[in-house]
Amino acid sequence: MKILVTNDDGIYSPGLMCLAQVAAEYGEVIVMAPDIEQSSMGQAITSRKPITYKKSPIHFEGIEAYRVTGTPADCVALGSHLFEDIDLVLSGVNIGSNIGNSAWHSGTLSAARQAVLFDIRGIAFSVSTGDDEPDFEMLRPHLVDALKEVIKENELKLLNINLPRKPNGEIVWTSQSVRHYDGKVIANKDPMGRQHYWFTVIPLEPEEEGSDRWAVKHGKISITPMILDLTDKDYLTSRNKVN
Repeated sequence: MKILVTNDDGIYSPGLMCLAQVAAEYGEVIVMAPDIEQSSMGQAITSRKPITYKKSPIHFEGIEAYRVTGTPADCVALGSHLFEDIDLVLSGVNIGSNIGNSAWHSGTLSAARQAVLFDIRGIAFSVSTGDDEPDFEMLRPHLVDALKEVIKENELKLLNINLPRKPNGEIVWTSQSVRHYDGKVIANKDPMGRQHYWFTVIPLEPEEEGSDRWAVKHGKISITPMILDLTDKDYLTSRNKVN
């Protein structure tokens, strides 16, 4: 199996290194990750300037690795072009959860989604954060278990996997939380007195049981199967019946 590993935190992320090493148990791994952090870039692609890549400035312990002057989606596009017969794209491990509303703007999940657009299976991995950085040595066996849970589920093209900071060992299959968020813009000033703004995304409602937010809050590893089709099929069906 040939596996392309990418992320949106950039080539220096310890989560990227951890995922690449775990993935190497399943086949040949190639790393292509952004040269700088590209968090919350969503499905953005670079279309007005060329994309370049160089060998990674850090050693990935025998794994071929490159840094790319582009977005997570660019990394998947370039990797699948340069290296033929990519069987699987793994994205992450993102430092920060990608659950609920964040699925819309997550660069981590978008890289996996870009793979599916190329008819390649894509799996995104993220971990919740707190006051301290995630402990990837502690998380590694849980990441192994999560990948083992899904690696053979070939009919599922797009998966979003979220780990709590301290997993309790339980893996659950979940839905995406769709509870409302605030989405407020907060104005402030920098030390020079110049106006700037922060966009906040904070849940307004409790998480629904069985959702990704609920699972992570209760220490469980969440696996959410996703699809590309955004069509409101219930409305379309009812409208077609009327007509």
